[in-house]
Amino acid sequence: MTARYLVLETGQVFTGVAFGAAQAAVTGELVFTTGMTGYQESLTDPSFCGQLIMFTYPLIGNCGINRDDSEAIDPTCAGVVVREVARLASNWRQRQPLADFLRQKEIPGISEVDTRELTKLIRQAGTLKARLVDELPTPAQIEAISATPLARNQVAQVATTKAYPSPGKGYNIAVIDFGLKHSILRQLAARDCDVIVLPATTTAAELLALAPDGVLLSNGPGDPQDVPAALPLIRGIQGKIPLMGICLGHQLFALANGATTFKMKFGHRGGNHPVREIATGRIDFTSQNHGFAVDPASLAGTDLLVTHEELNDQTIEGLRHRRYPAFSVQFHPDATPGPHDATHLFDEFIEMITATKRA
Repeated sequence: MTARYLVLETGQVFTGVAFGAAQAAVTGELVFTTGMTGYQESLTDPSFCGQLIMFTYPLIGNCGINRDDSEAIDPTCAGVVVREVARLASNWRQRQPLADFLRQKEIPGISEVDTRELTKLIRQAGTLKARLVDELPTPAQIEAISATPLARNQVAQVATTKAYPSPGKGYNIAVIDFGLKHSILRQLAARDCDVIVLPATTTAAELLALAPDGVLLSNGPGDPQDVPAALPLIRGIQGKIPLMGICLGHQLFALANGATTFKMKFGHRGGNHPVREIATGRIDFTSQNHGFAVDPASLAGTDLLVTHEELNDQTIEGLRHRRYPAFSVQFHPDATPGPHDATHLFDEFIEMITATKRA
């Protein structure tokens, strides 16, 4: 077994066992996800771009990697931290072990570290900058971690640069790709939508020229304030085309309508977050992956109405425009990984399109 080290910006060093990429020298934001299943979906979720993903569930890799469950073709996370990586994978769909997959994608992992202690540290101090290395670092190298800048403008790293179709026979939906998960396309395909995926740099004029029946703003990584070009797009189409936003798309929808966002202490990542729909009292368990949220105090004077809230910390989980057919949610109604409680929101999006056409 080869030693590998996880070094925190606080100076703490965790010694573990290397797996995945043969060499490690990566720095990223160390975040934890609480999902008990769905590690393949998490690893390939573009919203984790540039981050070190720590799984709180103690055994990861027991089902291997298959062809069906990836949320993107290539993972963009910086590294993986686990308590134990499965030595033997057993599942009828598996094509390769997790360690081989990470090695192939050149993503380093570290196992045999105390993920419970690390999770407590993050909950107390907030997300931490950390570095995965193969040699015990010197005090000077540890000190340099704090000065190492984290990745910014991640949307440009993960979003498509060219439009492409996902054909169907139903409503024509334009999906703006800020770091799109494939499960969103699966949900639209299940409703027979005729989808065209567009780059994050698409303008309102370019989108309106396509005359879609509806527009979906996708999830994606990083700070929503790093994507200012999306705001005039949203302002230029809302009120003209029914609109739905998910995760980063939700935050951008809020910014475009005069609200502000803030960086959370340690964010929401996992598949067990309870969300209450304010109008009905309905509670859904949801899949979430975000480190920023909409500031409730910034909604005064806007046309936005809060529709959902997180029961654990009361953060905003859903918004609706008071005058236009447009809404957004902070969580992932497409699930994967996580519960499917909120998939009905895609049906509400389709119903909103139908109602708009009949008006």
